[in-house]
Amino acid sequence: MSATSLVKKIEERIELPSYAQELIKKSVQLVGIPLAGILVFLFLWSTAAQNIDTSLGKFPGPSAVWEQFGNLYNEHVESREKETAFYERQETRNAERMKADPDYVPKIRAYTGKETFWDQIITSLVTVLSGFLAAAVIAIPLGIAVGLNKTLNTAVNPIIQIFKPVSPLAWLPLVTMVVSALYATPDPTIPKSFLNSMITVTLCCLWPMVINTSVGVASIDSDLVNVSRVLRLPAIKHVQKIVLPASIPMIFTGMRLSLGIAWMVLIAAEMLAQNPGLGKFVWDEFQNGSSDSLSRIMAAVVVIGFIGFLLDRLMLQIQRYVSWDKASAAR
Repeated sequence: MSATSLVKKIEERIELPSYAQELIKKSVQLVGIPLAGILVFLFLWSTAAQNIDTSLGKFPGPSAVWEQFGNLYNEHVESREKETAFYERQETRNAERMKADPDYVPKIRAYTGKETFWDQIITSLVTVLSGFLAAAVIAIPLGIAVGLNKTLNTAVNPIIQIFKPVSPLAWLPLVTMVVSALYATPDPTIPKSFLNSMITVTLCCLWPMVINTSVGVASIDSDLVNVSRVLRLPAIKHVQKIVLPASIPMIFTGMRLSLGIAWMVLIAAEMLAQNPGLGKFVWDEFQNGSSDSLSRIMAAVVVIGFIGFLLDRLMLQIQRYVSWDKASAAR
């Protein structure tokens, strides 16, 4: 029996006010149906996992993955306790040395423990947002220029079409070589692995933003362009008052596409660049090959997907806030 027919049967047996019936329908649509879909997925996942044998044992089901979330959290707490104890011991030693020798200059050493799963989530988020923002700074002005100038569009379009489908795995070796050549310092302030991952993300999410921005700018209503000409707006004012407001829906469409691509690209880039994020976590667990590795990798997969969903929802909310066309930000 479907959720809709169930609601109808309830309505037939129980006389409810119209607003209550509408509330029930909305609740079923917004909560009931998605929840049913999730439960069916978990059931199918659990059933399939019991019938898949690997070299490391059974494929992890939902319960095994849930257990690993608890283990990963406990490891994070233990690591933080070790870090706190390390700094307390260091502070105590320095205090004792300074008491014995007032001229002693205390040395503060950073804690060098292994990054936890939660630390790696933060690293991945910082990396992907840095690469995405760098791409936006380049792509949006370029897209506006391309959309306003047909000659520039004709010149740039072949380059965009050639580089748009290039895989991050092809960019990463080139980026690594360039960063190593230009950022040659024995004690880098920013880790090279972070730069390699960030620049690779930037290169791969440039193109959707450039394309959508240029299309949005080129398709501005001719009436708006004529108003700008009548008012004799300077070029900068024309972009500020006419071009940007009119093309915001398409710009954000490109940004949402780019952010999704950036998050997917990042995981592959971190695996190869060994940037201490979620990609490195997955690769390390694969190399580890313990009995818990599969369930820990699956836990990372769930987190990667959930974060990707949250990033898309965040971008959608920003689009709803700044865009005049609310229909373009409906979902």
